Amino acid sequence: MRIGVLGTGNMADALATHWVRAGHEVTVGGRDVQKAERLATRIGGGVRAAGLRAAAESGRDVVLAALPFGAGVQVVRELSAVLEGTVLLDCSNPVGPGFRLLTDAGPSAARQLAAAAPGAHVVKAFNLCHEDVWRMRPPVFDGRPLAVPVCGDDPTALARVHALVRDVGCEPVAGGGLERAGLLEATAALFIGLWVGEGADAQAIAPPLAYAAGSVDRSAGSPS
Repeated sequence: MRIGVLGTGNMADALATHWVRAGHEVTVGGRDVQKAERLATRIGGGVRAAGLRAAAESGRDVVLAALPFGAGVQVVRELSAVLEGTVLLDCSNPVGPGFRLLTDAGPSAARQLAAAAPGAHVVKAFNLCHEDVWRMRPPVFDGRPLAVPVCGDDPTALARVHALVRDVGCEPVAGGGLERAGLLEATAALFIGLWVGEGADAQAIAPPLAYAAGSVDRSAGSPS
């Protein structure tokens, strides 16, 4: 795939590195082209550096918006015409001080990007883990690849993002339409608060799948 990356931070670095290793053609872009050049050099593998507009133009198959919440909407609005018909992948977390969800009761960060670039096919993914997890080769825990929920409405866009999830070494999980992206963002706020604020194991709050719907033999204490 031809992938454009908007942003030069840790998430751009981690995900672009995987995709270059998988053989994709990647261009990283930033307002500061020198930062983009340094990132491209660090990743290697023929990654190109550019400004934001040129990076968006190069992402014929997917454009990753690896931008802080708030800044992303402004950048995407400026590039709206370029992003027409593009798969726009949002990995942002609108989480603020006190692990508060910054979108409150309003549209999710992903829906805000969709409103800023109405011609793009926005997909939400890669927002539930710290960038160090995405740097792992691959992110596998206790022998199980990390599962990555993906939310979006366009089948072609979802198929491309599912493929990129697999290229990171993870398993994509259908998370529903883009209207459910806010649930992913709220989950991130909850998990970050538990991990960082409380030192709790957020993974421990979910029972095994066989027990999740209550389909267990209570007398035997095992799935029925």
